[in-house]
Amino acid sequence: MNILGIDVGGSGIKGAPVDLTLGDFAEARVRIPTPAKSSPKNVAAVVAEIIENFKEQIPAGSRIGLTVPAPVVHGRVPFMANLHKSWAGFEAATFFEDRLGRPVTLVNDADAAGLAEVHYGAAKGNDGLVIMTTLGTGIGSAIIHRGVLVPNAELGHVELDGFDAETRAASSIKEKEKLSYKEWAVRLQRYYSHIEMLFSPDLFVVGGGVSKDSEKFLPLLQLRTPIVPAKMRNRAGIIGAALAAQDANLHPDSSQAG
Repeated sequence: MNILGIDVGGSGIKGAPVDLTLGDFAEARVRIPTPAKSSPKNVAAVVAEIIENFKEQIPAGSRIGLTVPAPVVHGRVPFMANLHKSWAGFEAATFFEDRLGRPVTLVNDADAAGLAEVHYGAAKGNDGLVIMTTLGTGIGSAIIHRGVLVPNAELGHVELDGFDAETRAASSIKEKEKLSYKEWAVRLQRYYSHIEMLFSPDLFVVGGGVSKDSEKFLPLLQLRTPIVPAKMRNRAGIIGAALAAQDANLHPDSSQAG
């Protein structure tokens, strides 16, 4: 049976049924702009619209996977950066289940992307410690050990040289400060060397829009750990959400990330 994955972002809410045997969409995805007032209530209305769009493919009452751009601790969102401030401290999983009338597995968006990369993408077959980072407005991160997610890692917020790391090394900073790839790579080197020292991972996977230009900066980094670009791109959140929902179906006592 296909599982519906929905990825909530600051600018768009995307969803598609996912065939987890293939690791790909079973139908073309639907994207709806995120409401200008991106409160839980307004986001839930868009999520319901996406569910309605796929009602022929997704049985009534079946579990869906839903990402949000924030940590998720036992179904609760402790803080939120890129959606309406009313999300902070919100019992989001319970709210969405009540609103949508079905089980919902809520997962951090970077965690979902990490799951997708480990199961189907750049880290497939790696049975060690994988750290995925997404270089974008900030630096998102996911830690997966032997295929099991360690949720809610915020490795973009480690302090380096007196700065929040993502305020120095995110791709948005590269654009803002008009850094060349060579100049930016110096900052990435400092960041990834530090994460490498802290965790000794077996593999780094680098996502985010800038990963399509990975050949311009990844070869400039000198690390002990292999570092590769993500493969799943903009499918990762939806597919990872569906994976999280499948895991919740298999292990119902741990249905909420965190």
